[in-house]
Order: sequence, then C-alpha cells, then structure tokens
Amino acid sequence: MQNEYTVRINRVIDYIDTHLGEELQLADLARVASFSPYHFHRLFRGFTGEPLYRFIQRLRLEKAATHLVEKPWATVTEVALDCGFSSSSSFARAFKEHFGRSATEYRSAVSGGKRKAGEIKSKTGKTESKERQDAVLSGGYAESINLVMKGRNKMLDQKSYTVEVKTVEGMNVAYVRHTGPYKGDENLFADLFNRLCAWAGPRDLLADPDLKMLAVYHDNPDVTEEKNLRVSVCMTVPESTEVSGEVGNMTIPGGKYAIGHFEIDADRYEEAWNALYGGWLPSSGYQPDDRPPFELYRNDPKDYPEGHKHPEGKHIVDIYLPVKPL
Repeated sequence: MQNEYTVRINRVIDYIDTHLGEELQLADLARVASFSPYHFHRLFRGFTGEPLYRFIQRLRLEKAATHLVEKPWATVTEVALDCGFSSSSSFARAFKEHFGRSATEYRSAVSGGKRKAGEIKSKTGKTESKERQDAVLSGGYAESINLVMKGRNKMLDQKSYTVEVKTVEGMNVAYVRHTGPYKGDENLFADLFNRLCAWAGPRDLLADPDLKMLAVYHDNPDVTEEKNLRVSVCMTVPESTEVSGEVGNMTIPGGKYAIGHFEIDADRYEEAWNALYGGWLPSSGYQPDDRPPFELYRNDPKDYPEGHKHPEGKHIVDIYLPVKPL
C-alpha cells in the first residue's frame, strides 16, 4: 500500500514539474493524486517533508536559477514569468530570500565563475550540500526532488503509539468555536474548555459517566491561513440539549476512523498528527475520507482527579482520522 501512495504523490510531483510555468491550484493537484483537497496537502507534506506550496515555490526558484545560467539571453523578468511567477517583483523577493542574493548577482557569480559551487548559500546562510548544489546548477530537478523525498516532517516513532481502525457511531456535541491561530496555545484551549464547562456545569452535563471531550478541526492548517482556522472544543451531550449564546451544537459524523492512541507532551501534538498521516497511513491500505478529523482527550494532565492523572504529566489523546479503503 505504501507503493500506491508513492505512485500518487510521484504523479503529482511529475505534474508539478511539467507545469511549473502555469497556475497550480490545490483542487487540481488533489485530483491528480486522487485524494480529497482537504487531506491532500497534509498527505503531501507528510510524504515529502515540505508543504505543497513551499515545494512548488522551491522548484520554481531552482528552475529559475538554472535558466539564469543556461539562458543568458533571457532577461530576469522573462525567466521569472517562464517559471510561474506572477511578477518580477515577487520573483525578486523570493529569489533573494532563498539564495541570499539577487537573481542578477546570482547569474553574474555563477556564470562568471566568481564563486565555487561549494560556496553557494541558502537563505539560512549555511553552505548547501554538494548534492543540492549540483541539482540546482545542473537543472537536475529529479535529483533535487529525491533529496527532499528522503526527508520527513518531525514525527513520533511508530513504536510509541498504536493505531486501530474501527467504525464509530456519530456523536452529538455542544461546542465553543474559535477562529484564528491556535497551534501550541494551551491557554487558548484551556479557556475554551473552561467556557464550555461553565455552561455545562449548571445543566448537570458534566456528571455524565460517558462524557467525552473533543476538539474538531474544520480546516487544514497547511492550507488555510492562520487567521481563518476554525477549531471547535466539544463535549458530548444528549440530542435534546438546548444551546444558546456562544455554545452551539452539531453532530460529529459516524463511520470508519483510524484512531491513533498517543501519550505525549503538550508540545508534541503536531508530531503525533505527522506520525498518523506520514508514518502509519501510507502503508495502511486506507486513505482519508471527507469528514473532519478530531482529537478525543482521555485525561487532563494538570488537574484530573487522582488516579486519572498521568504519572509523567503527559496528555493521553486519541486522534480520529476518517478513512476509507485505498
């Protein structure tokens, strides 16, 4: 099954490589890969180690760097437009940020032999590897892609978590929703849950022994701008529960989910998501379905009653990823 993911992602990479001069839309690339747009970006990042648009930008810049050397008759603007940049100004900014010098300076230095390949530096100021330099300067985009494919996002070791696939029933939940940045913001999530619990307490909803606390992610953070990201912190409630004010209600759809069981520190949630998408999923025989993923919290590492608190203060969380057969 890993091979099927490899085939699909490579198909997209091949498509990107041959259409760099054109406008590349997420929906079109997801269609090439036969994945849903919602999940495709995260899958691409988990597989290649780069966000989709950063990957496209890098290939365009590397192609432009090659053209600057191999096509001395072309103006910088012509090179920029030929490589898919909308304007010379946007190209100039991106090129200087990536290579640490302007396109004109790069062309002069490389073409004139004023600098050795080993001295080419990236935007970080660090000397690039000889492999990457050769890929950039020779036009060897395949080599450049292969270098990236060897990398992966930082993710948890597969021995540190387990995954099961099961069919679950839909859940009726009450929620408080936040729109805006949320990554790594423990105080934000604590505030959202406190507001939800303050509403639920007087209604005796917290006494339910089957109560579940969740967070539903409505947008892909690799695609949606931070200011537009939506997350709903939720608690299961009876269907007859009346809500008002900032508290809403919705149904989390049932169906087949891959459930990753994790015990993690507060700053390792992203690594857990990367492990599920980039580590487990490609060899699972499943692909993401078009339902929102969510986290189900098994404990509160700070103030859960004695006997439920993790001895190391870790977060016990299940990540639910909706799936269907590949």
